[in-house]
Amino acid sequence: MYFQKNSKVKFITLVALASVSLQACLDKSQFAKVEDDDQKVAYTLGFNFGKQLEANTDGLDIDVIVAGLKEGFAGEEGRLKEEEMIASMQTFSQKRQETIQKKREEMTVVNQEKGAAFLAENKTKEGVVTLESGLQYKVITEGSGAQPLAEDTVTVHYRGTLIDGTVFDSSVDRGEPATFALNRVIPGWTEGLQLMKTGSKWELYIPADLAYGDRGAGVIEPYATLIFEVELLAIEGK
Repeated sequence: MYFQKNSKVKFITLVALASVSLQACLDKSQFAKVEDDDQKVAYTLGFNFGKQLEANTDGLDIDVIVAGLKEGFAGEEGRLKEEEMIASMQTFSQKRQETIQKKREEMTVVNQEKGAAFLAENKTKEGVVTLESGLQYKVITEGSGAQPLAEDTVTVHYRGTLIDGTVFDSSVDRGEPATFALNRVIPGWTEGLQLMKTGSKWELYIPADLAYGDRGAGVIEPYATLIFEVELLAIEGK
Protein backbone atom coordinates (compact mmCIF):
# COMPACT_ATOMS: atom_id res chain seq x y z
CA MET A 1 0.00 0.00 0.00
CA TYR A 2 1.07 3.61 -0.59
CA PHE A 3 1.46 4.45 3.13
CA GLN A 4 2.79 1.14 4.43
CA LYS A 5 6.42 2.29 4.49
CA ASN A 6 5.62 4.73 7.30
CA SER A 7 3.25 3.35 9.93
CA LYS A 8 2.96 6.71 11.71
CA VAL A 9 1.89 8.45 8.50
CA LYS A 10 -0.55 5.62 7.84
CA PHE A 11 -2.07 5.97 11.33
CA ILE A 12 -2.39 9.75 11.10
CA THR A 13 -3.91 9.54 7.63
CA LEU A 14 -6.45 6.94 8.75
CA VAL A 15 -7.44 9.10 11.71
CA ALA A 16 -7.87 12.08 9.43
CA LEU A 17 -9.92 10.15 6.92
CA ALA A 18 -12.07 8.68 9.65
CA SER A 19 -12.80 12.14 10.99
CA VAL A 20 -13.85 13.47 7.59
CA SER A 21 -15.88 10.33 6.90
CA LEU A 22 -17.81 10.66 10.12
CA GLN A 23 -18.49 14.36 9.60
CA ALA A 24 -19.67 13.79 6.04
CA CYS A 25 -21.62 10.58 6.41
CA LEU A 26 -23.09 10.41 9.91
CA ASP A 27 -25.59 12.42 11.88
CA LYS A 28 -24.01 13.77 15.08
CA SER A 29 -26.40 11.65 17.13
CA GLN A 30 -24.64 8.57 15.77
CA PHE A 31 -21.17 9.63 16.93
CA ALA A 32 -19.35 7.59 19.56
CA LYS A 33 -19.55 9.07 23.02
CA VAL A 34 -17.05 11.78 23.89
CA GLU A 35 -17.01 11.78 27.66
CA ASP A 36 -13.79 10.61 29.32
CA ASP A 37 -10.32 12.12 28.79
CA ASP A 38 -9.17 9.50 26.28
CA GLN A 39 -12.31 9.97 24.19
CA LYS A 40 -11.85 13.74 24.23
CA VAL A 41 -8.25 13.39 23.05
CA ALA A 42 -9.29 10.93 20.34
CA TYR A 43 -12.07 13.22 19.14
CA THR A 44 -9.81 16.27 19.15
CA LEU A 45 -7.17 14.46 17.06
CA GLY A 46 -9.78 13.23 14.62
CA PHE A 47 -11.52 16.59 14.35
CA ASN A 48 -8.32 18.56 13.75
CA PHE A 49 -6.92 16.08 11.24
CA GLY A 50 -10.27 16.06 9.49
CA LYS A 51 -10.21 19.83 9.10
CA GLN A 52 -6.69 19.68 7.69
CA LEU A 53 -7.61 16.94 5.24
CA GLU A 54 -10.77 18.72 4.09
CA ALA A 55 -8.70 21.80 3.25
CA ASN A 56 -6.33 19.78 1.08
CA THR A 57 -8.51 17.37 -0.88
CA ASP A 58 -9.83 19.86 -3.45
CA GLY A 59 -13.29 18.37 -3.83
CA LEU A 60 -12.34 14.69 -4.01
CA ASP A 61 -15.27 12.27 -3.67
CA ILE A 62 -15.72 11.56 0.04
CA ASP A 63 -17.46 8.25 -0.68
CA VAL A 64 -14.40 6.99 -2.56
CA ILE A 65 -12.14 8.20 0.26
CA VAL A 66 -14.27 6.24 2.73
CA ALA A 67 -14.11 3.13 0.52
CA GLY A 68 -10.32 3.30 0.46
CA LEU A 69 -10.24 3.89 4.20
CA LYS A 70 -12.38 0.87 5.00
CA GLU A 71 -10.58 -1.49 2.65
CA GLY A 72 -7.14 -0.35 3.73
CA PHE A 73 -8.02 -0.52 7.42
CA ALA A 74 -9.44 -4.02 6.95
CA GLY A 75 -6.20 -5.16 5.32
CA GLU A 76 -7.88 -5.98 2.03
CA GLU A 77 -6.05 -6.01 -1.26
CA GLY A 78 -6.28 -2.60 -2.85
CA ARG A 79 -8.25 -1.99 -6.03
CA LEU A 80 -5.20 -0.19 -7.41
CA LYS A 81 -1.64 -1.38 -7.62
CA GLU A 82 0.90 0.52 -5.57
CA GLU A 83 2.45 2.13 -8.64
CA GLU A 84 -1.00 3.34 -9.71
CA MET A 85 -1.54 4.90 -6.29
CA ILE A 86 1.83 6.63 -6.39
CA ALA A 87 1.21 7.91 -9.92
CA SER A 88 -2.24 9.21 -9.04
CA MET A 89 -0.91 11.02 -5.98
CA GLN A 90 1.88 12.59 -8.02
CA THR A 91 -0.62 13.80 -10.61
CA PHE A 92 -2.90 15.15 -7.89
CA SER A 93 0.01 16.92 -6.21
CA GLN A 94 1.09 18.51 -9.49
CA LYS A 95 -2.42 19.77 -10.24
CA ARG A 96 -2.72 21.13 -6.73
CA GLN A 97 0.57 22.99 -7.05
CA GLU A 98 -0.59 24.49 -10.33
CA THR A 99 -3.81 25.64 -8.67
CA ILE A 100 -1.90 27.14 -5.74
CA GLN A 101 0.46 28.93 -8.11
CA LYS A 102 -2.43 30.36 -10.11
CA LYS A 103 -4.11 31.64 -6.94
CA ARG A 104 -0.80 33.10 -5.79
CA GLU A 105 -0.38 34.98 -9.07
CA GLU A 106 -3.92 36.34 -8.83
CA MET A 107 -3.31 37.33 -5.20
CA THR A 108 -0.11 39.10 -6.21
CA VAL A 109 -1.89 41.30 -8.75
CA VAL A 110 -4.70 42.14 -6.32
CA ASN A 111 -2.35 42.97 -3.44
CA GLN A 112 -0.08 45.10 -5.62
CA GLU A 113 -3.04 47.10 -6.90
CA LYS A 114 -4.54 47.52 -3.42
CA GLY A 115 -1.18 48.51 -1.95
CA ALA A 116 -0.46 51.07 -4.66
CA ALA A 117 -3.91 52.61 -4.29
CA PHE A 118 -3.60 52.77 -0.51
CA LEU A 119 -0.18 54.44 -0.58
CA ALA A 120 -1.23 56.91 -3.29
CA GLU A 121 -4.17 58.06 -1.19
CA ASN A 122 -2.29 57.92 2.10
CA LYS A 123 0.51 60.22 0.89
CA THR A 124 -2.04 63.03 0.47
CA LYS A 125 -3.10 62.90 4.11
CA GLU A 126 -1.97 65.52 6.58
CA GLY A 127 1.24 64.69 8.39
CA VAL A 128 2.24 61.79 6.15
CA VAL A 129 5.80 61.97 4.77
CA THR A 130 6.84 59.90 1.74
CA LEU A 131 10.52 59.00 1.38
CA GLU A 132 12.39 58.30 -1.87
CA SER A 133 12.30 54.55 -1.14
CA GLY A 134 8.50 54.63 -1.04
CA LEU A 135 8.34 54.26 2.74
CA GLN A 136 5.78 56.55 4.37
CA TYR A 137 5.56 57.65 7.97
CA LYS A 138 3.53 59.87 10.26
CA VAL A 139 4.77 61.25 13.58
CA ILE A 140 2.37 60.56 16.42
CA THR A 141 4.71 61.58 19.24
CA GLU A 142 8.16 63.07 18.74
CA GLY A 143 10.80 61.96 21.21
CA SER A 144 13.95 63.79 22.24
CA GLY A 145 16.47 60.97 22.64
CA ALA A 146 19.18 59.58 20.38
CA GLN A 147 18.55 58.02 16.96
CA PRO A 148 19.69 54.43 16.34
CA LEU A 149 22.11 53.26 13.68
CA ALA A 150 21.42 50.24 11.47
CA GLU A 151 23.88 48.13 13.51
CA ASP A 152 22.22 48.97 16.83
CA THR A 153 19.92 46.78 18.86
CA VAL A 154 16.69 48.52 19.80
CA THR A 155 13.73 47.90 22.09
CA VAL A 156 10.31 48.83 20.76
CA HIS A 157 6.62 48.41 21.24
CA TYR A 158 4.72 47.90 18.02
CA ARG A 159 1.42 46.91 16.48
CA GLY A 160 1.29 45.58 12.92
CA THR A 161 -1.82 45.61 10.72
CA LEU A 162 -2.77 44.95 7.13
CA ILE A 163 -4.29 47.82 5.19
CA ASP A 164 -7.75 46.39 5.90
CA GLY A 165 -7.11 46.78 9.64
CA THR A 166 -6.37 43.13 10.44
CA VAL A 167 -3.86 42.90 13.31
CA PHE A 168 -1.19 40.28 12.55
CA ASP A 169 1.27 40.99 15.36
CA SER A 170 1.42 43.21 18.44
CA SER A 171 3.94 43.44 21.25
CA VAL A 172 1.47 45.81 22.93
CA ASP A 173 -1.16 43.08 23.10
CA ARG A 174 1.42 40.64 24.45
CA GLY A 175 2.40 43.17 27.09
CA GLU A 176 6.12 42.79 26.38
CA PRO A 177 8.30 44.98 24.16
CA ALA A 178 10.52 43.44 21.48
CA THR A 179 14.31 43.76 21.28
CA PHE A 180 16.15 43.10 18.02
CA ALA A 181 19.08 44.14 15.85
CA LEU A 182 17.86 46.85 13.50
CA ASN A 183 19.69 45.38 10.51
CA ARG A 184 17.93 42.04 10.92
CA VAL A 185 14.36 43.12 10.29
CA ILE A 186 12.43 44.08 7.17
CA PRO A 187 13.97 47.01 5.22
CA GLY A 188 11.06 49.33 6.03
CA TRP A 189 11.83 48.99 9.73
CA THR A 190 15.57 49.38 9.27
CA GLU A 191 15.06 52.61 7.33
CA GLY A 192 12.20 54.03 9.34
CA LEU A 193 13.54 53.49 12.85
CA GLN A 194 16.87 55.15 12.05
CA LEU A 195 14.90 58.37 11.55
CA MET A 196 13.18 58.11 14.91
CA LYS A 197 14.42 59.60 18.18
CA THR A 198 14.14 57.53 21.33
CA GLY A 199 10.77 58.17 22.93
CA SER A 200 9.06 58.68 19.57
CA LYS A 201 5.97 56.92 18.37
CA TRP A 202 5.44 56.82 14.61
CA GLU A 203 3.15 55.12 12.17
CA LEU A 204 5.05 53.45 9.33
CA TYR A 205 3.36 52.60 6.02
CA ILE A 206 5.55 50.00 4.37
CA PRO A 207 5.30 49.00 0.68
CA ALA A 208 5.60 45.29 -0.06
CA ASP A 209 9.12 45.56 -1.48
CA LEU A 210 10.27 47.00 1.87
CA ALA A 211 8.33 44.35 3.81
CA TYR A 212 8.01 40.65 2.90
CA GLY A 213 7.77 41.02 -0.88
CA ASP A 214 6.71 37.90 -2.74
CA ARG A 215 7.27 35.66 0.29
CA GLY A 216 4.56 36.80 2.63
CA ALA A 217 4.63 35.57 6.23
CA GLY A 218 1.80 33.79 8.04
CA VAL A 219 -1.40 35.78 7.48
CA ILE A 220 0.62 38.37 5.53
CA GLU A 221 0.00 37.57 1.88
CA PRO A 222 2.64 38.02 -0.83
CA TYR A 223 3.07 41.66 -1.89
CA ALA A 224 1.06 42.96 1.06
CA THR A 225 1.49 46.57 2.15
CA LEU A 226 1.84 46.83 5.93
CA ILE A 227 1.15 49.42 8.62
CA PHE A 228 3.09 49.53 11.88
CA GLU A 229 2.62 51.75 14.89
CA VAL A 230 6.09 51.77 16.45
CA GLU A 231 7.31 53.30 19.72
CA LEU A 232 11.09 53.44 20.09
CA LEU A 233 11.75 52.75 23.78
CA ALA A 234 15.51 52.33 23.96
CA ILE A 235 18.74 51.84 22.03
CA GLU A 236 20.89 49.04 23.40
CA GLY A 237 23.91 49.76 21.19
CA LYS A 238 25.70 47.36 18.85
